Amino acid sequence: MEDLNIELLDKYSGQLIEYATLYGTKILLALLTLLIGLWIISYLIRGFIKALTTAKVETTLAMFLAKLAGTVLKILLLISVASMIGIETTSFIAIFGAAGLAVGLALQGSLSNFAGGVLILLFKPYKIGDFIEAQGQAGVVKEIQIFNTILHTGDRKTIIIPNGPMSNGTITNYSLSPIRRVDMEFGIGYGDDLKKAKSILEQLMAADGRILKDPESQVLLSALADNSVNFTIRAFVNSADYWGVYFDMNEKVKLTFDEQGISIPYPQRDVHMHFPEGTRCCKAQA
Repeated sequence: MEDLNIELLDKYSGQLIEYATLYGTKILLALLTLLIGLWIISYLIRGFIKALTTAKVETTLAMFLAKLAGTVLKILLLISVASMIGIETTSFIAIFGAAGLAVGLALQGSLSNFAGGVLILLFKPYKIGDFIEAQGQAGVVKEIQIFNTILHTGDRKTIIIPNGPMSNGTITNYSLSPIRRVDMEFGIGYGDDLKKAKSILEQLMAADGRILKDPESQVLLSALADNSVNFTIRAFVNSADYWGVYFDMNEKVKLTFDEQGISIPYPQRDVHMHFPEGTRCCKAQA
């Protein structure tokens, strides 16, 4: 009985030494590969982030791309380490592929917004602080996320717009140019002094220090309308002064026209009534 136990012990000990020799070396090599691979991935990701920073890529996009690249490289490293140990990796790759396809189909809209966010952060049609109009909304850009752009309106509303439609639609960026042109129209009566009204408008623009001298402002007679003679003024201002000049000029023109006796007519219509002979337009009430 003791001899049998000794034989079994020798048998299993030999197998254990054989397996340890066979797989122990593979496991040690796999662990060494894993540690060296993680160090190389960390080094590559740091270099990738530095390159994106040098290229002046937005911080949000740079960090996201770095994390995405790091995750993909780590998955590939784990698959390589598993194959070194002797684990069949074909099934794992198939599972990852199927899972990726399923996730892609389920998140089509989100992936579209992600792609739009990447395009916006790369090509920069607008940046934080710009006043833009897009997708029927207008406001100041407060944040550009991977999936959404956040606007703040003048009345303190927060609007969240998906980046997919933003990247594919029309965007009006009012902040790209340092100056803007204020276009305004004022009507006077046909009986008012045309030259006097034009002179008043020119003086009001010249007196406003926010209106730039170059490019030169203009006062143009734009229309002989049904009820008024219309002047259009075109004044160039710094972008930040646009609305201040617009509202102030409306007030100043009205007050000055009132002081100088120049009317601002409103739509009116003359009605002429013709009655056949022998008829009266109305009957006296009993």
